[in-house]
Amino acid sequence: MFGDYSIGDLGSIFVMQGFAGLILFSVYVLMALGLAIIFGQMGVINMAHGEFMILGAYVTWMTSNFFQSYLPSLFSGYFFLAMILAFLASGALGMLVEWVLIRHLYKRPLDTLLATWGLSLMLQQAYRSIFGAREVGVELPQWMLGSLHVTDSIEVPINGVFVMGLTVLITIGVAYIMFRSRWGRQVRAVVQNRIMAGAVGINTAKVDRYTFALGCGIAGVAGSAFTMIGSTGPTSGQLYIVDTFLVVVFGGAASLLGTIASAFSISQTQSTLEFFMSGSMAKVLTLLAVVGILMLRPQGLFALKVRK
Repeated sequence: MFGDYSIGDLGSIFVMQGFAGLILFSVYVLMALGLAIIFGQMGVINMAHGEFMILGAYVTWMTSNFFQSYLPSLFSGYFFLAMILAFLASGALGMLVEWVLIRHLYKRPLDTLLATWGLSLMLQQAYRSIFGAREVGVELPQWMLGSLHVTDSIEVPINGVFVMGLTVLITIGVAYIMFRSRWGRQVRAVVQNRIMAGAVGINTAKVDRYTFALGCGIAGVAGSAFTMIGSTGPTSGQLYIVDTFLVVVFGGAASLLGTIASAFSISQTQSTLEFFMSGSMAKVLTLLAVVGILMLRPQGLFALKVRK
């Protein structure tokens, strides 16, 4: 298999595969971060998480079209505004869903699964009716196109570097909110002991609502990033929901560190195996390895002790 390659060529190929794994890792983290907050804090199995992500992608697409039509001179910077709008749109929808639907189903995880699955079907149909059934693509600014030449044989796509940088910034922001802010301390108090948190004056219902909105807003930002690597359609979110839940469960519910470690392990394993076999077989072996580890350690890589 390696007879036609020199050691230098093999080294370059492995570096490229490793970078591809980092891009996949960034996408997994962006998708799973919001779900880890929602699932870990409230125990809500949000099967509509992919549709919140796609809402962010559609907002990015509409922002791109608006700037192309009305503000072409500012088109190079539209993506930053699009991410903010995607966060606000998905977060606002998440807050509405929590108030209308989710707050009535706490402590009933199977019911939240069925309810959010039905919500995902409703949102898919709404997207199909509003935006059409065909997939749409976002026009990227010129500075996001092309590749960076690291060496003569190694090139990395600029949009991939941007996604990685965006992931780092969002992860740092979420870590600051959850572990350094007053609201984050309230969230962690509710996670560890909801009854005692309510007894000392924390408005647990408000914490739940804003936490759900934050998780959905992060999914919207993930949708913005998703437009750089794929086209957007009404059912695009369903293609990633299984991978997202796998990352969260493998890392350990309610553990942000576990989500990051899980995303890195799965993405690098899958990317490395794709060098030796087809993409589908690499994914199958990765899933089998994760399932095997979860059979030995059902609580995931990092487990948080929670008192109900």
